[in-house]
Amino acid sequence: MEEKKTAGDLRREALLYRPKNGYDRLSAADETAMKRYCEDYKKFLDESMTEREAVDSAVALAEAKGFKHFVRGMELKAGDKVYRVNRGKAVMLAVVGTEPLSQGAHIAAAHIDSPRLDLKPNPLYEDGEMAFFKTHYYGGIRKYQWVTIPLELHGVVALKDGSVVKVAIGSAAGDPLFTIDDLLPHLGAEQNKKPLGEAISGESLNLLIGSRPFAGDEGSDRVKLAIMDLINQKYGIVEEDFISAELEVVPAFRASDIGFDRSLIGAYGHDDRVCAYAALAALLDLEKVPAKTCVCMLADKEEIGSEGATGMQSAAFDTFMSDLCDTQKVPLKVCYESAFCFSTDVTAAFDPNFPEVFEKRNSARVNYGVGLAKYTGARGKSGSSDAAAELVARVRKVLDGADVVWQMAELGKVDAGGGGTVACYMADRDIDTIDAGVPVLSMHSPFETVSKLDCYMTYKGIKAVYMDM
Repeated sequence: MEEKKTAGDLRREALLYRPKNGYDRLSAADETAMKRYCEDYKKFLDESMTEREAVDSAVALAEAKGFKHFVRGMELKAGDKVYRVNRGKAVMLAVVGTEPLSQGAHIAAAHIDSPRLDLKPNPLYEDGEMAFFKTHYYGGIRKYQWVTIPLELHGVVALKDGSVVKVAIGSAAGDPLFTIDDLLPHLGAEQNKKPLGEAISGESLNLLIGSRPFAGDEGSDRVKLAIMDLINQKYGIVEEDFISAELEVVPAFRASDIGFDRSLIGAYGHDDRVCAYAALAALLDLEKVPAKTCVCMLADKEEIGSEGATGMQSAAFDTFMSDLCDTQKVPLKVCYESAFCFSTDVTAAFDPNFPEVFEKRNSARVNYGVGLAKYTGARGKSGSSDAAAELVARVRKVLDGADVVWQMAELGKVDAGGGGTVACYMADRDIDTIDAGVPVLSMHSPFETVSKLDCYMTYKGIKAVYMDM
């Protein structure tokens, strides 16, 4: 017999905010869709270890769904699907809506770069009859996490004749891997006295790449010569060509299920390819022509401030949007005034192993759905766009209407630090913007962890925003 609810129970249900674990709300249909979506996401992640590879993967998926390369001056009509690549490291895609762009557009913006180690312009050297590459870390890493783990090398080498050589070592079966040495504990007494952030220096993050000397030679740097000879045989490059190379050292980890219940995904690059894939997949999976034009922006360089020609501060996005607007003779500023952007970037998931840096009432939780952030930034909201209350209310209505599991989130305690996203750069364009993304454990580490439910609900939420904002 069902127990009768008291007046207090009824008022509590009506008045108090009590978020629920997403699994307590998950339908059978959503669970099936979630499993399929996460398998597709893992495949995308394994094929997209760098921003260049993420662009290649996104374009391949888009073209399979009928997207065409957008050329300035092309005539477009409702339902047309187009994309444009920016210098091989960022990509913008759009599905043209039935309403004119004077009524705005619905935009999902994410970034596809992740913290990593880049090779220096003059990286190759020999010491102690071993060969190494010098690296320069990219983005906010904790340097001690990058030693004694298997590493791969991905990127491109641009030659003076205009050709570009693609490099991917470590991802194929039978490929060698690389690593960075650390000090053995027997000799680490002085290292142990250093603060965690100083125990491994940036200049000691040197990639071990070989030890066998060139045969039949009595000259200097025999190991370096042997390594360069192998590289030359495979890629046709010489040492000077490293000057015009973009080679990235990334962890040699494949996306894997985590936990006995397989409810989590561990991988390199969740920040922010987990949101980038959600924004892309949601656009590709639109079942009907949207009312407003839907745009997916996958940008580079967010981890170092969104600078440069391929970052979110670049005019490349404005050029793409302006070219879309020109097809309808609509001024870009008119489109921006009525546009909306979901800045889809990850947030920090509450970790009970480190409760001292989180404020539990306002932290995202694993399995509680996509995390909305009214503001990001550091300490006093520095670097934040701070969405208006009216905008937050609209987003709540859309997500609830689509049965999306969502939660509000801040990135840790007020004075503990913080972080930024591309939201402020969208807001600077006079576009209403709010942050939303997947909560992540061990963010910026070589092996981050996310919830499958949160991944799927982020995708489902972005899809709802494309159609209904």
